[in-house]
Amino acid sequence: MAKMEVKSSLLDNMIGVGDMVLLEPLNEETFIGNLKKRFDHNEIYTYIGSVVISVNPYRSLPIYSPEKVEDYRNRNFYELSPHIFALSDEAYRSLRDQDKDQCILITGESGAGKTEASKLVMSYVAAVCGKGAEVNEVKEQLLQSNPVLEAFGNAKTVRNDNSSRFGKYMDIEFDFKGDPLGGVISNYLLEKSRVVKQPRGERNFHVFYQLLSGASEELLQKLKLERDFSRYNYLSLDSAKVNGVDDAANFRTVRNAMQIVGFTDHETESVLEVVAAVLKLGNIEFKPESRVNGLDESKIKDKNELKEICELTSIDQLVLERAFSFRTVEAKQEKVSTTLNVAQAYYARDALAKNLYSRLFSWLVNRINESIKAQTKVRKKVMGVLDIYGFEIFEDNSFEQFIINYCNEKLQQIFIELTLKEEQEEYIREDIEWTHIDYFNNAIICDLIENNTNGILAMLDEECLRPGTVTDETFLEKLNQVCATHQHFESRMSKCSRFLNDTTLPHSCFRIQHYAGKVLYQVEGFVDKNNDLLYRDLSQAMWKAGHVLIKSLFPEGNPAKVNLKRPPTAGSQFKASVATLMKNLQTKNPNYIRCIKPNDKKAAHIFNESLVCHQIRYLGLLENVRVRRAGYAFRQAYEPCLERYKMLCKQTWPHWKGPARSGVEVLFNELEIPMEEYSFGRSKIFIRNPRTLFQLEDIRKQRLEDLATLIQKIYRGWKCRTHFLLMKKSQVVIAAWCRRYAQQKRYQKIKSSALVIQSYIRGWKARKLLRELKHQKRCKEAATTIAAYWHGTQVRREYRKFFRANAGKKIYEFTLQRIVQKYFLEMKNKMPSLSPIDKNWPPRPYLFLDSTHKELKRIFHLWRCKKYRDQFTDQQKLIYEEKLEASELFKDKKALYPSSVGQPFQGAYLEINKNPKYKKLKDAIEEKIIIAEVVNKINRANGKSTSRIFLLTNNNLLLADQKSGQIKSEVPLVDVTKVSMSSQNDGFFAVHLKEGSEAASKGDFLFSSDHLIEMATKLYRTTLSQTNQKLNIEISDEFLVQFRQDKVCVKFIQGAQKNGSVPTCKRKNNRLLEVAVP
Repeated sequence: MAKMEVKSSLLDNMIGVGDMVLLEPLNEETFIGNLKKRFDHNEIYTYIGSVVISVNPYRSLPIYSPEKVEDYRNRNFYELSPHIFALSDEAYRSLRDQDKDQCILITGESGAGKTEASKLVMSYVAAVCGKGAEVNEVKEQLLQSNPVLEAFGNAKTVRNDNSSRFGKYMDIEFDFKGDPLGGVISNYLLEKSRVVKQPRGERNFHVFYQLLSGASEELLQKLKLERDFSRYNYLSLDSAKVNGVDDAANFRTVRNAMQIVGFTDHETESVLEVVAAVLKLGNIEFKPESRVNGLDESKIKDKNELKEICELTSIDQLVLERAFSFRTVEAKQEKVSTTLNVAQAYYARDALAKNLYSRLFSWLVNRINESIKAQTKVRKKVMGVLDIYGFEIFEDNSFEQFIINYCNEKLQQIFIELTLKEEQEEYIREDIEWTHIDYFNNAIICDLIENNTNGILAMLDEECLRPGTVTDETFLEKLNQVCATHQHFESRMSKCSRFLNDTTLPHSCFRIQHYAGKVLYQVEGFVDKNNDLLYRDLSQAMWKAGHVLIKSLFPEGNPAKVNLKRPPTAGSQFKASVATLMKNLQTKNPNYIRCIKPNDKKAAHIFNESLVCHQIRYLGLLENVRVRRAGYAFRQAYEPCLERYKMLCKQTWPHWKGPARSGVEVLFNELEIPMEEYSFGRSKIFIRNPRTLFQLEDIRKQRLEDLATLIQKIYRGWKCRTHFLLMKKSQVVIAAWCRRYAQQKRYQKIKSSALVIQSYIRGWKARKLLRELKHQKRCKEAATTIAAYWHGTQVRREYRKFFRANAGKKIYEFTLQRIVQKYFLEMKNKMPSLSPIDKNWPPRPYLFLDSTHKELKRIFHLWRCKKYRDQFTDQQKLIYEEKLEASELFKDKKALYPSSVGQPFQGAYLEINKNPKYKKLKDAIEEKIIIAEVVNKINRANGKSTSRIFLLTNNNLLLADQKSGQIKSEVPLVDVTKVSMSSQNDGFFAVHLKEGSEAASKGDFLFSSDHLIEMATKLYRTTLSQTNQKLNIEISDEFLVQFRQDKVCVKFIQGAQKNGSVPTCKRKNNRLLEVAVP
C-alpha cells in the first residue's frame, strides 16, 4: 500500500517566522531574535524567499534521515518547513524537468558549516536521482571524492575543526533523465603555507595526522616514518589531537575512498610516499659554514633524513644536497652558481615542501576528475556546487586572507546582481510593476583589488616584477601613493585613516573596508607569497627522481624544456581563476545557502547575538529581505492559495469549479481586503504587507476551529444514531436466537423418542432373522454330512478295483506329496522377518526343490515389500518418491548427496502458517507452499550474502525479506530454465531464468542453502508436474550465469569459508565470480 502523504505548509506549526520576508516589523533586532528563537527549538534553517539561511548547530540533529529525504522529494519549495533538502530538490527538479543548468552557492565565514552543507546537497541529489549499477557507481565515486579532498585539503583552525583550506567547485553532470553521468572538480588556491607553519592552536593538513595514526607498522616502516608526532617539525603539537576526531579511522576511510574513486594500489602508495617525503623535509636542518673566499654557505647537519628522503623518492642524494646548498641563475646564455646561506637554505627547503604538497594536491584533483568524468559525449545538464573558503578575519591576516576575502567580495557581488535580476525577472514574468531598490554595491571594493592598472593585485604584480630591491615595505609605499584617496583603503599614510587619532593601525599594515567589515592585513610576506618562487635547481632535482609521480609534478625541471620566462604570480593566477568561476556561475540558475556561525566556541546551544549580527550585516541578509519585500512580501501560486484559504468564503467552499485565479479573486473580494494590499500576476497572487497574510492566517485558524466544531457535532450525532441502530439490531438478533433455542430443545426431545422406538423395532426384527438363519444352517450341515458319508462309500468301492494294478505309482505320488507337505510345514516355522531389508532365508532341504525354493523366496520378498508399502501414508510415499528422485539426480555426481540421504525432506522449515511473524507473508500467498527455507542470496555486484526466505509454490518461486516478510521477487516456474551447482560438498547453486522474461531483468539468482539437495529435487518435481518438461540440473565446477547484459563465469576453488557454512564469493572482474568451498 502506498504511503499516505500528509501535506502541510510553511505557515503551519511555525516556530517564529519560517520566511524572513514575512517578518514584521523588519529590523536587525527582530531578525536576530527570530533566528535565535528557531535555533533554540532546533530549527536551524530559515528562508529569505528562495535563499536558505543555515545556522551551524555544532551537533548532530535527526533531520537528515532517509525518511526526511522522501518527505521533501518532489515537494513544492514552500510546502514544508525550511530545510536544505527543499532547496536541493528545487534545484534538481529545475535541472531535470526544465533543462536549466543550476549552481548552488554556499557562502559564510570559516566554521559556519559550508562543507557539511555541500555534503548534504550532494547526498540528497544522490538519494533522489535514478538507480542502477552504473548510476550507483557514479554516485558513489562523486560522494567518495569528498573524503579524499578533505584529508589533503582541510585542516583544524581556531574556528573550525574541519576547515576547507582550498576552494572547491564541482560540476555534476546529468543525462536527460536526471541520472548522474560524472563530474568535474576545480580547486582554488590551496593554503600551502600551512604545510611548513601553522598558527597557534591549529593543525597541519589532516592527512599527515591520519597517516601517522592509522597506518600499520609495516606501512610506516616502509615509508620510514614513526608514529610519534613530536618527531616532525612541520606538525604543531599543541593541537595534534582533536576531541571527537578519530584520525586512525579517518585514514581507513580515505584509503577505501581512494579505492572506490579508482586509484590503483601503486598510485595510493606513491601518494603516501610523497606525503612522507614532505613530512621528512621539515626535519632537514642546516648549519653555517664559511668558505675560503669569505662567503657564507650552508651544510646539512644530519644527512640521515636526507638519505631516507632520497630512498623514498629515488633521487640521487648528491643532486638533492647540492640543490639545497647552491642556486643557479640563468641569464641569456650565462649561468651563475651562488651559494645559499642558512636562511636561504631554509627558504628553499620550505618552498620545496610547499610546492611538492601543492602540486600533489592538484594531481589528486586531476586524477579524481579522470575517474569521475562523464564517459558519454551526449548533451549534459550541469549542477554546480561551490564550497569555498568563507570570509576570514584573524588577529594576523596575511596574503592568504587577502585572496580569500577578495573571492568572497566577488561572490557577494554576483549574489547581489543575480538576486536583483531574479526578483526583477519574476515581476516582469508576472506583469507586476517593478520598483527600483537602493542597495550597497560592493563593485567599488572589487575594483580596488582587481583593477588592471591601479588595483592592489596589479600593483603587487608590478612590484614583484620590478628590478632592484623589492620588499613588503616598498609595496606598502606604492599602495599609499596610489590608493591614498580611496574611501575603502586605510593605512598610516593614507588620507582616510585619520592616523592622528587612530593608534590601532600599525605602520606595516593596511586596512580594507570590505562588505563584511574592516580587515587589517599584515603586509609582511605579501611579495614572497605572490612570487611563489621555487629555485630551478630544486625543480631539476625533482625531475631527475626515479619516482614516477614526483617526476611528473615538476615538468619545468626538464633541461630540454628550460623556460627563462617568469611564471605567473599567485595573485594573477587566482584572479584569473575567480574570473572564470564568476563567468561560469553567471551562465547557471543560482541557488543560495548562507551559512551562519552562532558562536566562536564551536559549542552547541550557544547563540552569540553580536557575532550573528556581524555576519548578518556583512552577508547583506537584511538588504536581501528588503529586496524581496520592496514590492510584495509574499507570493503564492493560485492553486495552493485557493486550496489553503477556500474555507473562508461560502462560494469557494468546499469545492470551486472554475479557474483558480477566479476563485482567489472571489475569495479576496468576499474578505474585503484593500486592493492596494495585493496584485494578481499571471500565475501567482502577490501580497504586499505581511500583516495581510497574518490576518488571513488568523481568519483561517478561527474558521478551522468552527469547522472542527461542526465536524464534532455531526460526528456525535452519527455516533448516537449508529449506536441506537446497533442496539435495535442486537435486540432482534437476541430474540431470534432465543426462539431458535426453544425450537431446538423441542426437536431434540421428539428426535430422541423416535430413536428409542426405532431401536426396539430393529432389535425384534434382527432376533427373528437370526432364528431363521440358524435353522437353515443346521439343515445344510446335516445334508452335507450325509452326502460326505455316501461319497466315501462310493470311492472306497471303486478304489478296491484299481489298487493292485497302480500300487507303485500311488505310493510314489503319496511319498512325494508327504515330502512337499513336510517342506511347506517346516518353511512355515522358519520364515524370516517381514522387514524388506532382511536377506535371511531357510536353506534348501532337497535338490529337486531348488527352483521352487528360489521362486518361493522371490514371491515372499515381493509380498512382504507390498505389505510394507501398504503401511505407508500418502505423505510418506511422496517423501520416498522424492528420495528416489534425488538419488537418480545426484548419486555419484554431487559430493553433498550422501549426507542428505538420512535427512528427511521436511519442506516447511519456517512453519509460516504457525508463526505470527510471517502473517503478512502468509496472507500475500494464496497457493500451497511446497518449501519454505531461509537461504543466503549472493549479491551479483560484490559477492556479499543477504538472508532471504525462499518459497516454492505450485506455480511460482518467491523471495521475501527475512525481517519484514515483504516479498522482494516473484518468478513463475515457466521462466526457470536450469539449476546449476558444483560437484563439491557445498550448498551454492544458481537458478537460471529465461532470457527476455520480466523476472530476468536483473539476471540469474545465486543462492547458498543447507538443504540444497531437497530444494533442487522439489524444484525439479514441481516444474515437471506443472510444465511437463524436465528441469535441466547442471553439475559442474564452472558454469555461466547471466547478470543483466553480461555473462559471468562462476568458478569454484578450494578455500576457507569466512562466514560459517556460507561459501565465500569474490567478484574478480566483470566476467568472473570465484566461490571458495572447503
